[in-house]
Amino acid sequence: MTGFCRDLSRYHRRCSGVVRIGGVEIGGDRPVAVQSMTNTDTKDTEASVAQIGRICDAGGTIVRLTAQGRREGENLREIAAEVKRRGIDAALVADIHFIPEVASVAAEYVDKVRINPGNYRDAGGELEALVEKCRRRGVALRIGVNHGSLSSRMVDKWGDTPRGMVESAMEFLRVCRRMEFDQVVVSMKSSNTRVMVHAYRMLVAAMEAEGMDYPLHLGVTEAGNEIEGRIKSAVGIGALLADGIGDTIRVSLTEPPENEIPVARALTAYFADRDRSEAAVEIKDATLYSPYEYKKRPSDGVGRMGGDNTAFVYGELTAGERAAVAEGRVMLVESRTGNAPAEWRAAILNAMADGDRRPVLLKKRYDDTDAESLAVKAAADFGMLFLDGLADGLWIEAPGVSAATVDEIALLILQASRVRMTRTEYIACPGCGRTLYDLQKTLSDIKRRTSHLKGLKIGVMGCIVNGPGEMADADYGYVGAAAGKITLYKGRTVIRKNIPQQEAIEALVELIRENGDWTEA
Repeated sequence: MTGFCRDLSRYHRRCSGVVRIGGVEIGGDRPVAVQSMTNTDTKDTEASVAQIGRICDAGGTIVRLTAQGRREGENLREIAAEVKRRGIDAALVADIHFIPEVASVAAEYVDKVRINPGNYRDAGGELEALVEKCRRRGVALRIGVNHGSLSSRMVDKWGDTPRGMVESAMEFLRVCRRMEFDQVVVSMKSSNTRVMVHAYRMLVAAMEAEGMDYPLHLGVTEAGNEIEGRIKSAVGIGALLADGIGDTIRVSLTEPPENEIPVARALTAYFADRDRSEAAVEIKDATLYSPYEYKKRPSDGVGRMGGDNTAFVYGELTAGERAAVAEGRVMLVESRTGNAPAEWRAAILNAMADGDRRPVLLKKRYDDTDAESLAVKAAADFGMLFLDGLADGLWIEAPGVSAATVDEIALLILQASRVRMTRTEYIACPGCGRTLYDLQKTLSDIKRRTSHLKGLKIGVMGCIVNGPGEMADADYGYVGAAAGKITLYKGRTVIRKNIPQQEAIEALVELIRENGDWTEA
């Protein structure tokens, strides 16, 4: 075991304990389960049950609902009863924010309760009482840490960092272990794929060091919509699944929640039959690998490749640069197995051990003819190497998809991996029962006005629960403040409060203009 991973060059599924969530079991040798979350008002029984049904019909086995207050928590009784009456085969999860006491209410009616350590004063009496209730009713517990909502106590000690996220989770896990309660799932979510991947790896290593084997729920928060959202989710989730980490996943899209399920199923299917014998290359010096923080591999520049240059896509190279690849002045690493990330990683680490400083170009061929399928697979394969700083460029060979689309996918993978910004990035939440406006339409409207801008990050958040924290690295933020009211941010600073929604997009454009970040399309 190398801390977070049993073998850097060979696929192994992480050994985790089994947790039962209603009629669904996750962990152990069970298939990775896929799930989603409703965006209806949890007080609206009919709308919530209908949406749960659609998620289930799409193939989701676990469905989460927000319970931000006592009324929402109490109405879970009606929702659970109606789901059972209609024969909908879904495990129900309550999502608790701000008011820990609501977790105890929700635990009376659902199959799992998700709590955020950032909302608790400490891992003391309130948590212990909830664990006892969960034990009595056979309810599972998810300790769900969010990068944007760590407690002030953790931020003061560790900063808003992956280490702070891990320490927050471990504090709660130790209470569960002391109380001999093992029906626990853990998550380390962030809208920043680099933070997310490092936090999960660090958590696995921390649990391994203390003899814990709790299963993991994977997800990238606020991934956005359309092809960008799918690629961003696949980069983060795929980087972990590639090392056998993860027992259930949610792909968070700013779209109807049932749209998330096919993407999640495509991701899990891609790794389900991964051959453990492939890419079993002995790594000469594993200490060269930096899995818990980003370190760009040193290389000598060849034209615009390697050195201090930004990451590149093969399709944008000039004839002279392509000649450098053909002549071997660039290290071309082509995957020929079904386990590309491990194959590439082993080859690059061994080249580093040999002192090879050529820029690294990764290549893989895909036979997909569907652009979305190609995007999900390629993002899941290539993302890890750029999140870890090991590669300089990528070459996706996909004869069944147009060259322009392939290049767009490649650039979006680099952007989702945080190594090259070529367009506006939208940090947009999927919405839930707390959302205070039409999030899907608003995101589309904001993209129409701002997608021509280059290199900006714009947060589009449904409410203030995770909004300001999860979009903390955004340049501008558009956040639901109350019914029909929007608050605008510049970075972490509130600029204008409670703007009428019908005026808010123009106010956002004006804010971008005032700060000199606007260009005409």
